Amino acid sequence: MPNLANLVLNDRQLPTAISHTFTPRDITGNVGTLAESSGVPIGNNLISLSLRKTGNGRTKATVKFVFPVVQNETINGISRPTVVRVARANLEFDFDDTSSTQERDNAIGMVQNTIAQAQTMVMNVLRDLQGVY
Repeated sequence: MPNLANLVLNDRQLPTAISHTFTPRDITGNVGTLAESSGVPIGNNLISLSLRKTGNGRTKATVKFVFPVVQNETINGISRPTVVRVARANLEFDFDDTSSTQERDNAIGMVQNTIAQAQTMVMNVLRDLQGVY
């Protein structure tokens, strides 16, 4: 069982990717949460990790991402941070309890490669919000 520990992820910022450090925030039930502090708690980027048995011979592993965008809003001369939009992503793997480590690793690898920048069709849908035809 892994310890909830710092997680460093690079974005795709141009011309140079930026490293984002997510630090452990809490564990509630079977969900561990990591946060990248923005200085304003409502603006923290969050990642949560969970694992659960479904009771039918399957195990679900889930990673959820929350990326809020915060701007200062001024009303009657008082400025306060406000969430103006949020990007979310949910990644769920559903494995049979009889699956092998290699089978699970292969599935994870294919998912990872699907969202690689070189996968133009997928990037057109995810990044550019274009429908397929």
